[in-house]
Amino acid sequence: MTFLPHFLTRLAAPLLLALPVLLAAPAQAQTAPAPNDVIREITDAVGLKARFELRATREVDNAAAVVYNGKRFLLYNPDFLNSVNRAGHTDWAGISILAHEMGHHLNGHTLRTGGSQPADELEADEFSGFVLRKLGASMAQAQAAMATVADDGGSASHPGRAPRLVAIGQGWQRANGQIVASARAVAPSAAPAVVAARRAPQPVRPSYDSTPVRLFPTEQSAADTREMVAISQVSGSAVRLVGQLTFRNEPNQRYYLTNGLKVVRVDEEDNAEEVGRVTRTTSSAFPFVLTDGQQRRLFITARGDVYDKAGQRVAKLHDPS
Repeated sequence: MTFLPHFLTRLAAPLLLALPVLLAAPAQAQTAPAPNDVIREITDAVGLKARFELRATREVDNAAAVVYNGKRFLLYNPDFLNSVNRAGHTDWAGISILAHEMGHHLNGHTLRTGGSQPADELEADEFSGFVLRKLGASMAQAQAAMATVADDGGSASHPGRAPRLVAIGQGWQRANGQIVASARAVAPSAAPAVVAARRAPQPVRPSYDSTPVRLFPTEQSAADTREMVAISQVSGSAVRLVGQLTFRNEPNQRYYLTNGLKVVRVDEEDNAEEVGRVTRTTSSAFPFVLTDGQQRRLFITARGDVYDKAGQRVAKLHDPS
């Protein structure tokens, strides 16, 4: 969560004892622009409300997103922000630290116990890169703080400098793609929606015959061998399978990609349960990202290699066969 000691993490016991002192400490010198203005600009950029309280205190070494008595706080040391700005040669460095800690709150990391985790840190890093591009920072400015304060090797709770810079860059590129696309597009109409009278729902015809089929038919002449399909457990309709995911830790479990870019898990009776979704990105290294129901993400190369946020290859996406 923070870039320094592990004890400034979510609901660590020593922090709970110290919080009454922290929250009573007065705010003194602040960086420019004022952190409260930065928080407002960040929340405006992502369209969310800051449902936490910002507190300046010299009782913390750096910055931390914490929860105390059910209330969220973002604590920061103004001297630390100033020193990071000086080391990074830009005020964007301190802004990126506040954005990183906001990312922990807005991504729900502070709702879980157990302290900092590498995956959470990378997600907060990506959020900081995303919002800094929205605010007008260059990629180098968005990465300035992490390039200055992060360790090369990392730890059990925090990744090293290299993957964190990559995560910030991915967030920056994602926001940049949105900005470029919106600049080229014609502005949408500002007319409000017209609410029409409700109609009785019409029955939806399935795209395919909903009769259960074999994924690997043995008779080539059978009518259902023209495409690989499985039966949705939700709608009962058949879905077309266009790719297969083979995970290293579950090589015998059947995961497939549908023509709607949904990831489904198929049981022995060829019933398909949706477990994730694949979307396109603006990254040339990882043009696709797989997000599961818990908002965990895996990154897919153009060749179909699937990596986690720690940079480990965990699966392969290939033609169903």
